Amino acid sequence: MPIFIDRRLNPKDKSLGNRQRFIRRARNELKRSIREQVRSGKIADVDAEHTVSMPANGTSEPSFSDARDSGRRRHVLPGNKHFAPGDRLPRPAPGMPGSGPGLKETEDDFRFVLSREEVLDLFFEDLELPDLVKVNLKEILAFKPRRAGFTATGSPTSINVGRTMRNSHGRRIALKRPKQEELDAIAREIAALEKGTPCVAARERIAALKVELDRLERRRRLIAYVDPVDIRYNRFDAQPIPNANAVMFCLMDVSGSMGEREKDMAKRFFVLLHLFLKRRYDATEIVFIRHTHQAQEVDEETFFYSTQSGGTVVSTALEEMRRIIGERYPSSEWNIYAAQASDGDNFATDSERCIALLDGEIMRLCQYFAYVEIIDERESHIFGSTENGTSLWHAYEAVSAQWPNFQMSRIATPADIYPVFRQLFTRQPDQQGG
Repeated sequence: MPIFIDRRLNPKDKSLGNRQRFIRRARNELKRSIREQVRSGKIADVDAEHTVSMPANGTSEPSFSDARDSGRRRHVLPGNKHFAPGDRLPRPAPGMPGSGPGLKETEDDFRFVLSREEVLDLFFEDLELPDLVKVNLKEILAFKPRRAGFTATGSPTSINVGRTMRNSHGRRIALKRPKQEELDAIAREIAALEKGTPCVAARERIAALKVELDRLERRRRLIAYVDPVDIRYNRFDAQPIPNANAVMFCLMDVSGSMGEREKDMAKRFFVLLHLFLKRRYDATEIVFIRHTHQAQEVDEETFFYSTQSGGTVVSTALEEMRRIIGERYPSSEWNIYAAQASDGDNFATDSERCIALLDGEIMRLCQYFAYVEIIDERESHIFGSTENGTSLWHAYEAVSAQWPNFQMSRIATPADIYPVFRQLFTRQPDQQGG
């Protein structure tokens, strides 16, 4: 097992250990403040800038100093004209100036603004899609080479011959490199003049041609046919691609039994889930399914803002999810997750159909399935009870007992949304190092 020893020197008058503890304490304080703001406000407000307050005594780095309320102090401030070391100062009597609580100096809380990115980083820092069994999610990327033009450096195997020869041709034209045809023509003319008995004029012509031929040959040797400056290599950039696929199915009950309060809390839960997925798993696909007595896949706008209503048959949403998985998301290639929100009301005999769909096929395909039931505030005392609950809740309890990747919880008030969300999506202990 390797052992790492940090031999870096501490800054002057600073302790690296204390500084790290201070950073952790400040970070935890920021996370607590953000959660309190979101819990008391709108869930969608998390996707915005936040002004965060931190107590003034929490912003200073721990250090050793003299206790101001005990012990002896022999310290005289510069510029003092009235006291010398060793002088004793009387304690102010009650009611005298300097003894009143209203005269004590204090500091306001430290306030600063966190950007949207910083807020989301802190808000979702310790959350993760649970039960990552098959493959990693899309936040871990693989890379493949992608053509990205040309470069002047590279390996010999990536030389682009076409671009190299184009550059060579242009350079030879610009520098007026003699062509081989020109040299051959001069050589043929010299050979023709040397045949027979040349006259004086012919000998002068031969001498001039030889000088020109020598000049052209020297120029041709100086100007290379292919120079290193001409060579171009194919350039490849690493293009990130997901080495695994993940899809989240969001199933929401919008039937007539779901009042405005229930629908509002269900939408808040899914808004939080939507922000979480977009932040942590940017490339993960999200499928929105709304259902009454019929289910349909809808877009994000319709899912959150449509006012459609009707009867209640929960199994239609599960059947629609199964159909979409079969058509677009084979379980051998995709990590499949699902989150369902309902008030628990269902058609009399449909809960058994839901159990059959979940036990028979859907839970075998899913990495994780979370069910959230919206209940009345007056029923909040039955959170932990197994005797009370809707028929759908009891049906899903049977599924939860058989499948460890099926989790369920109840929401009674808006303040319960975030704690329940954390309960369902908190990173598991064995994933802390992942």
